[in-house]
Amino acid sequence: MPKSSIHPNWFESAPVFYDGKPLCLIGSTKKELQVDIWLANHPFYNNSQVMIDSEGRVEKFMKKYRLTTNEE
Repeated sequence: MPKSSIHPNWFESAPVFYDGKPLCLIGSTKKELQVDIWLANHPFYNNSQVMIDSEGRVEKFMKKYRLTTNEE
């Protein structure tokens, strides 16, 4: 028999909010949930990915410290 005093309360219909608007109801140990990002506004899922870093890390380091490689 599990101890009743050690388990968190379970909320069957906890609302999930994004930007103040309700998205859905889920089961949770919290009364309500706030999310910063979700499927509809995530760049991976809505085809709006932007390549931020086009240079490699080594090239960026070399350029920053004005170093040259032996290959040049």
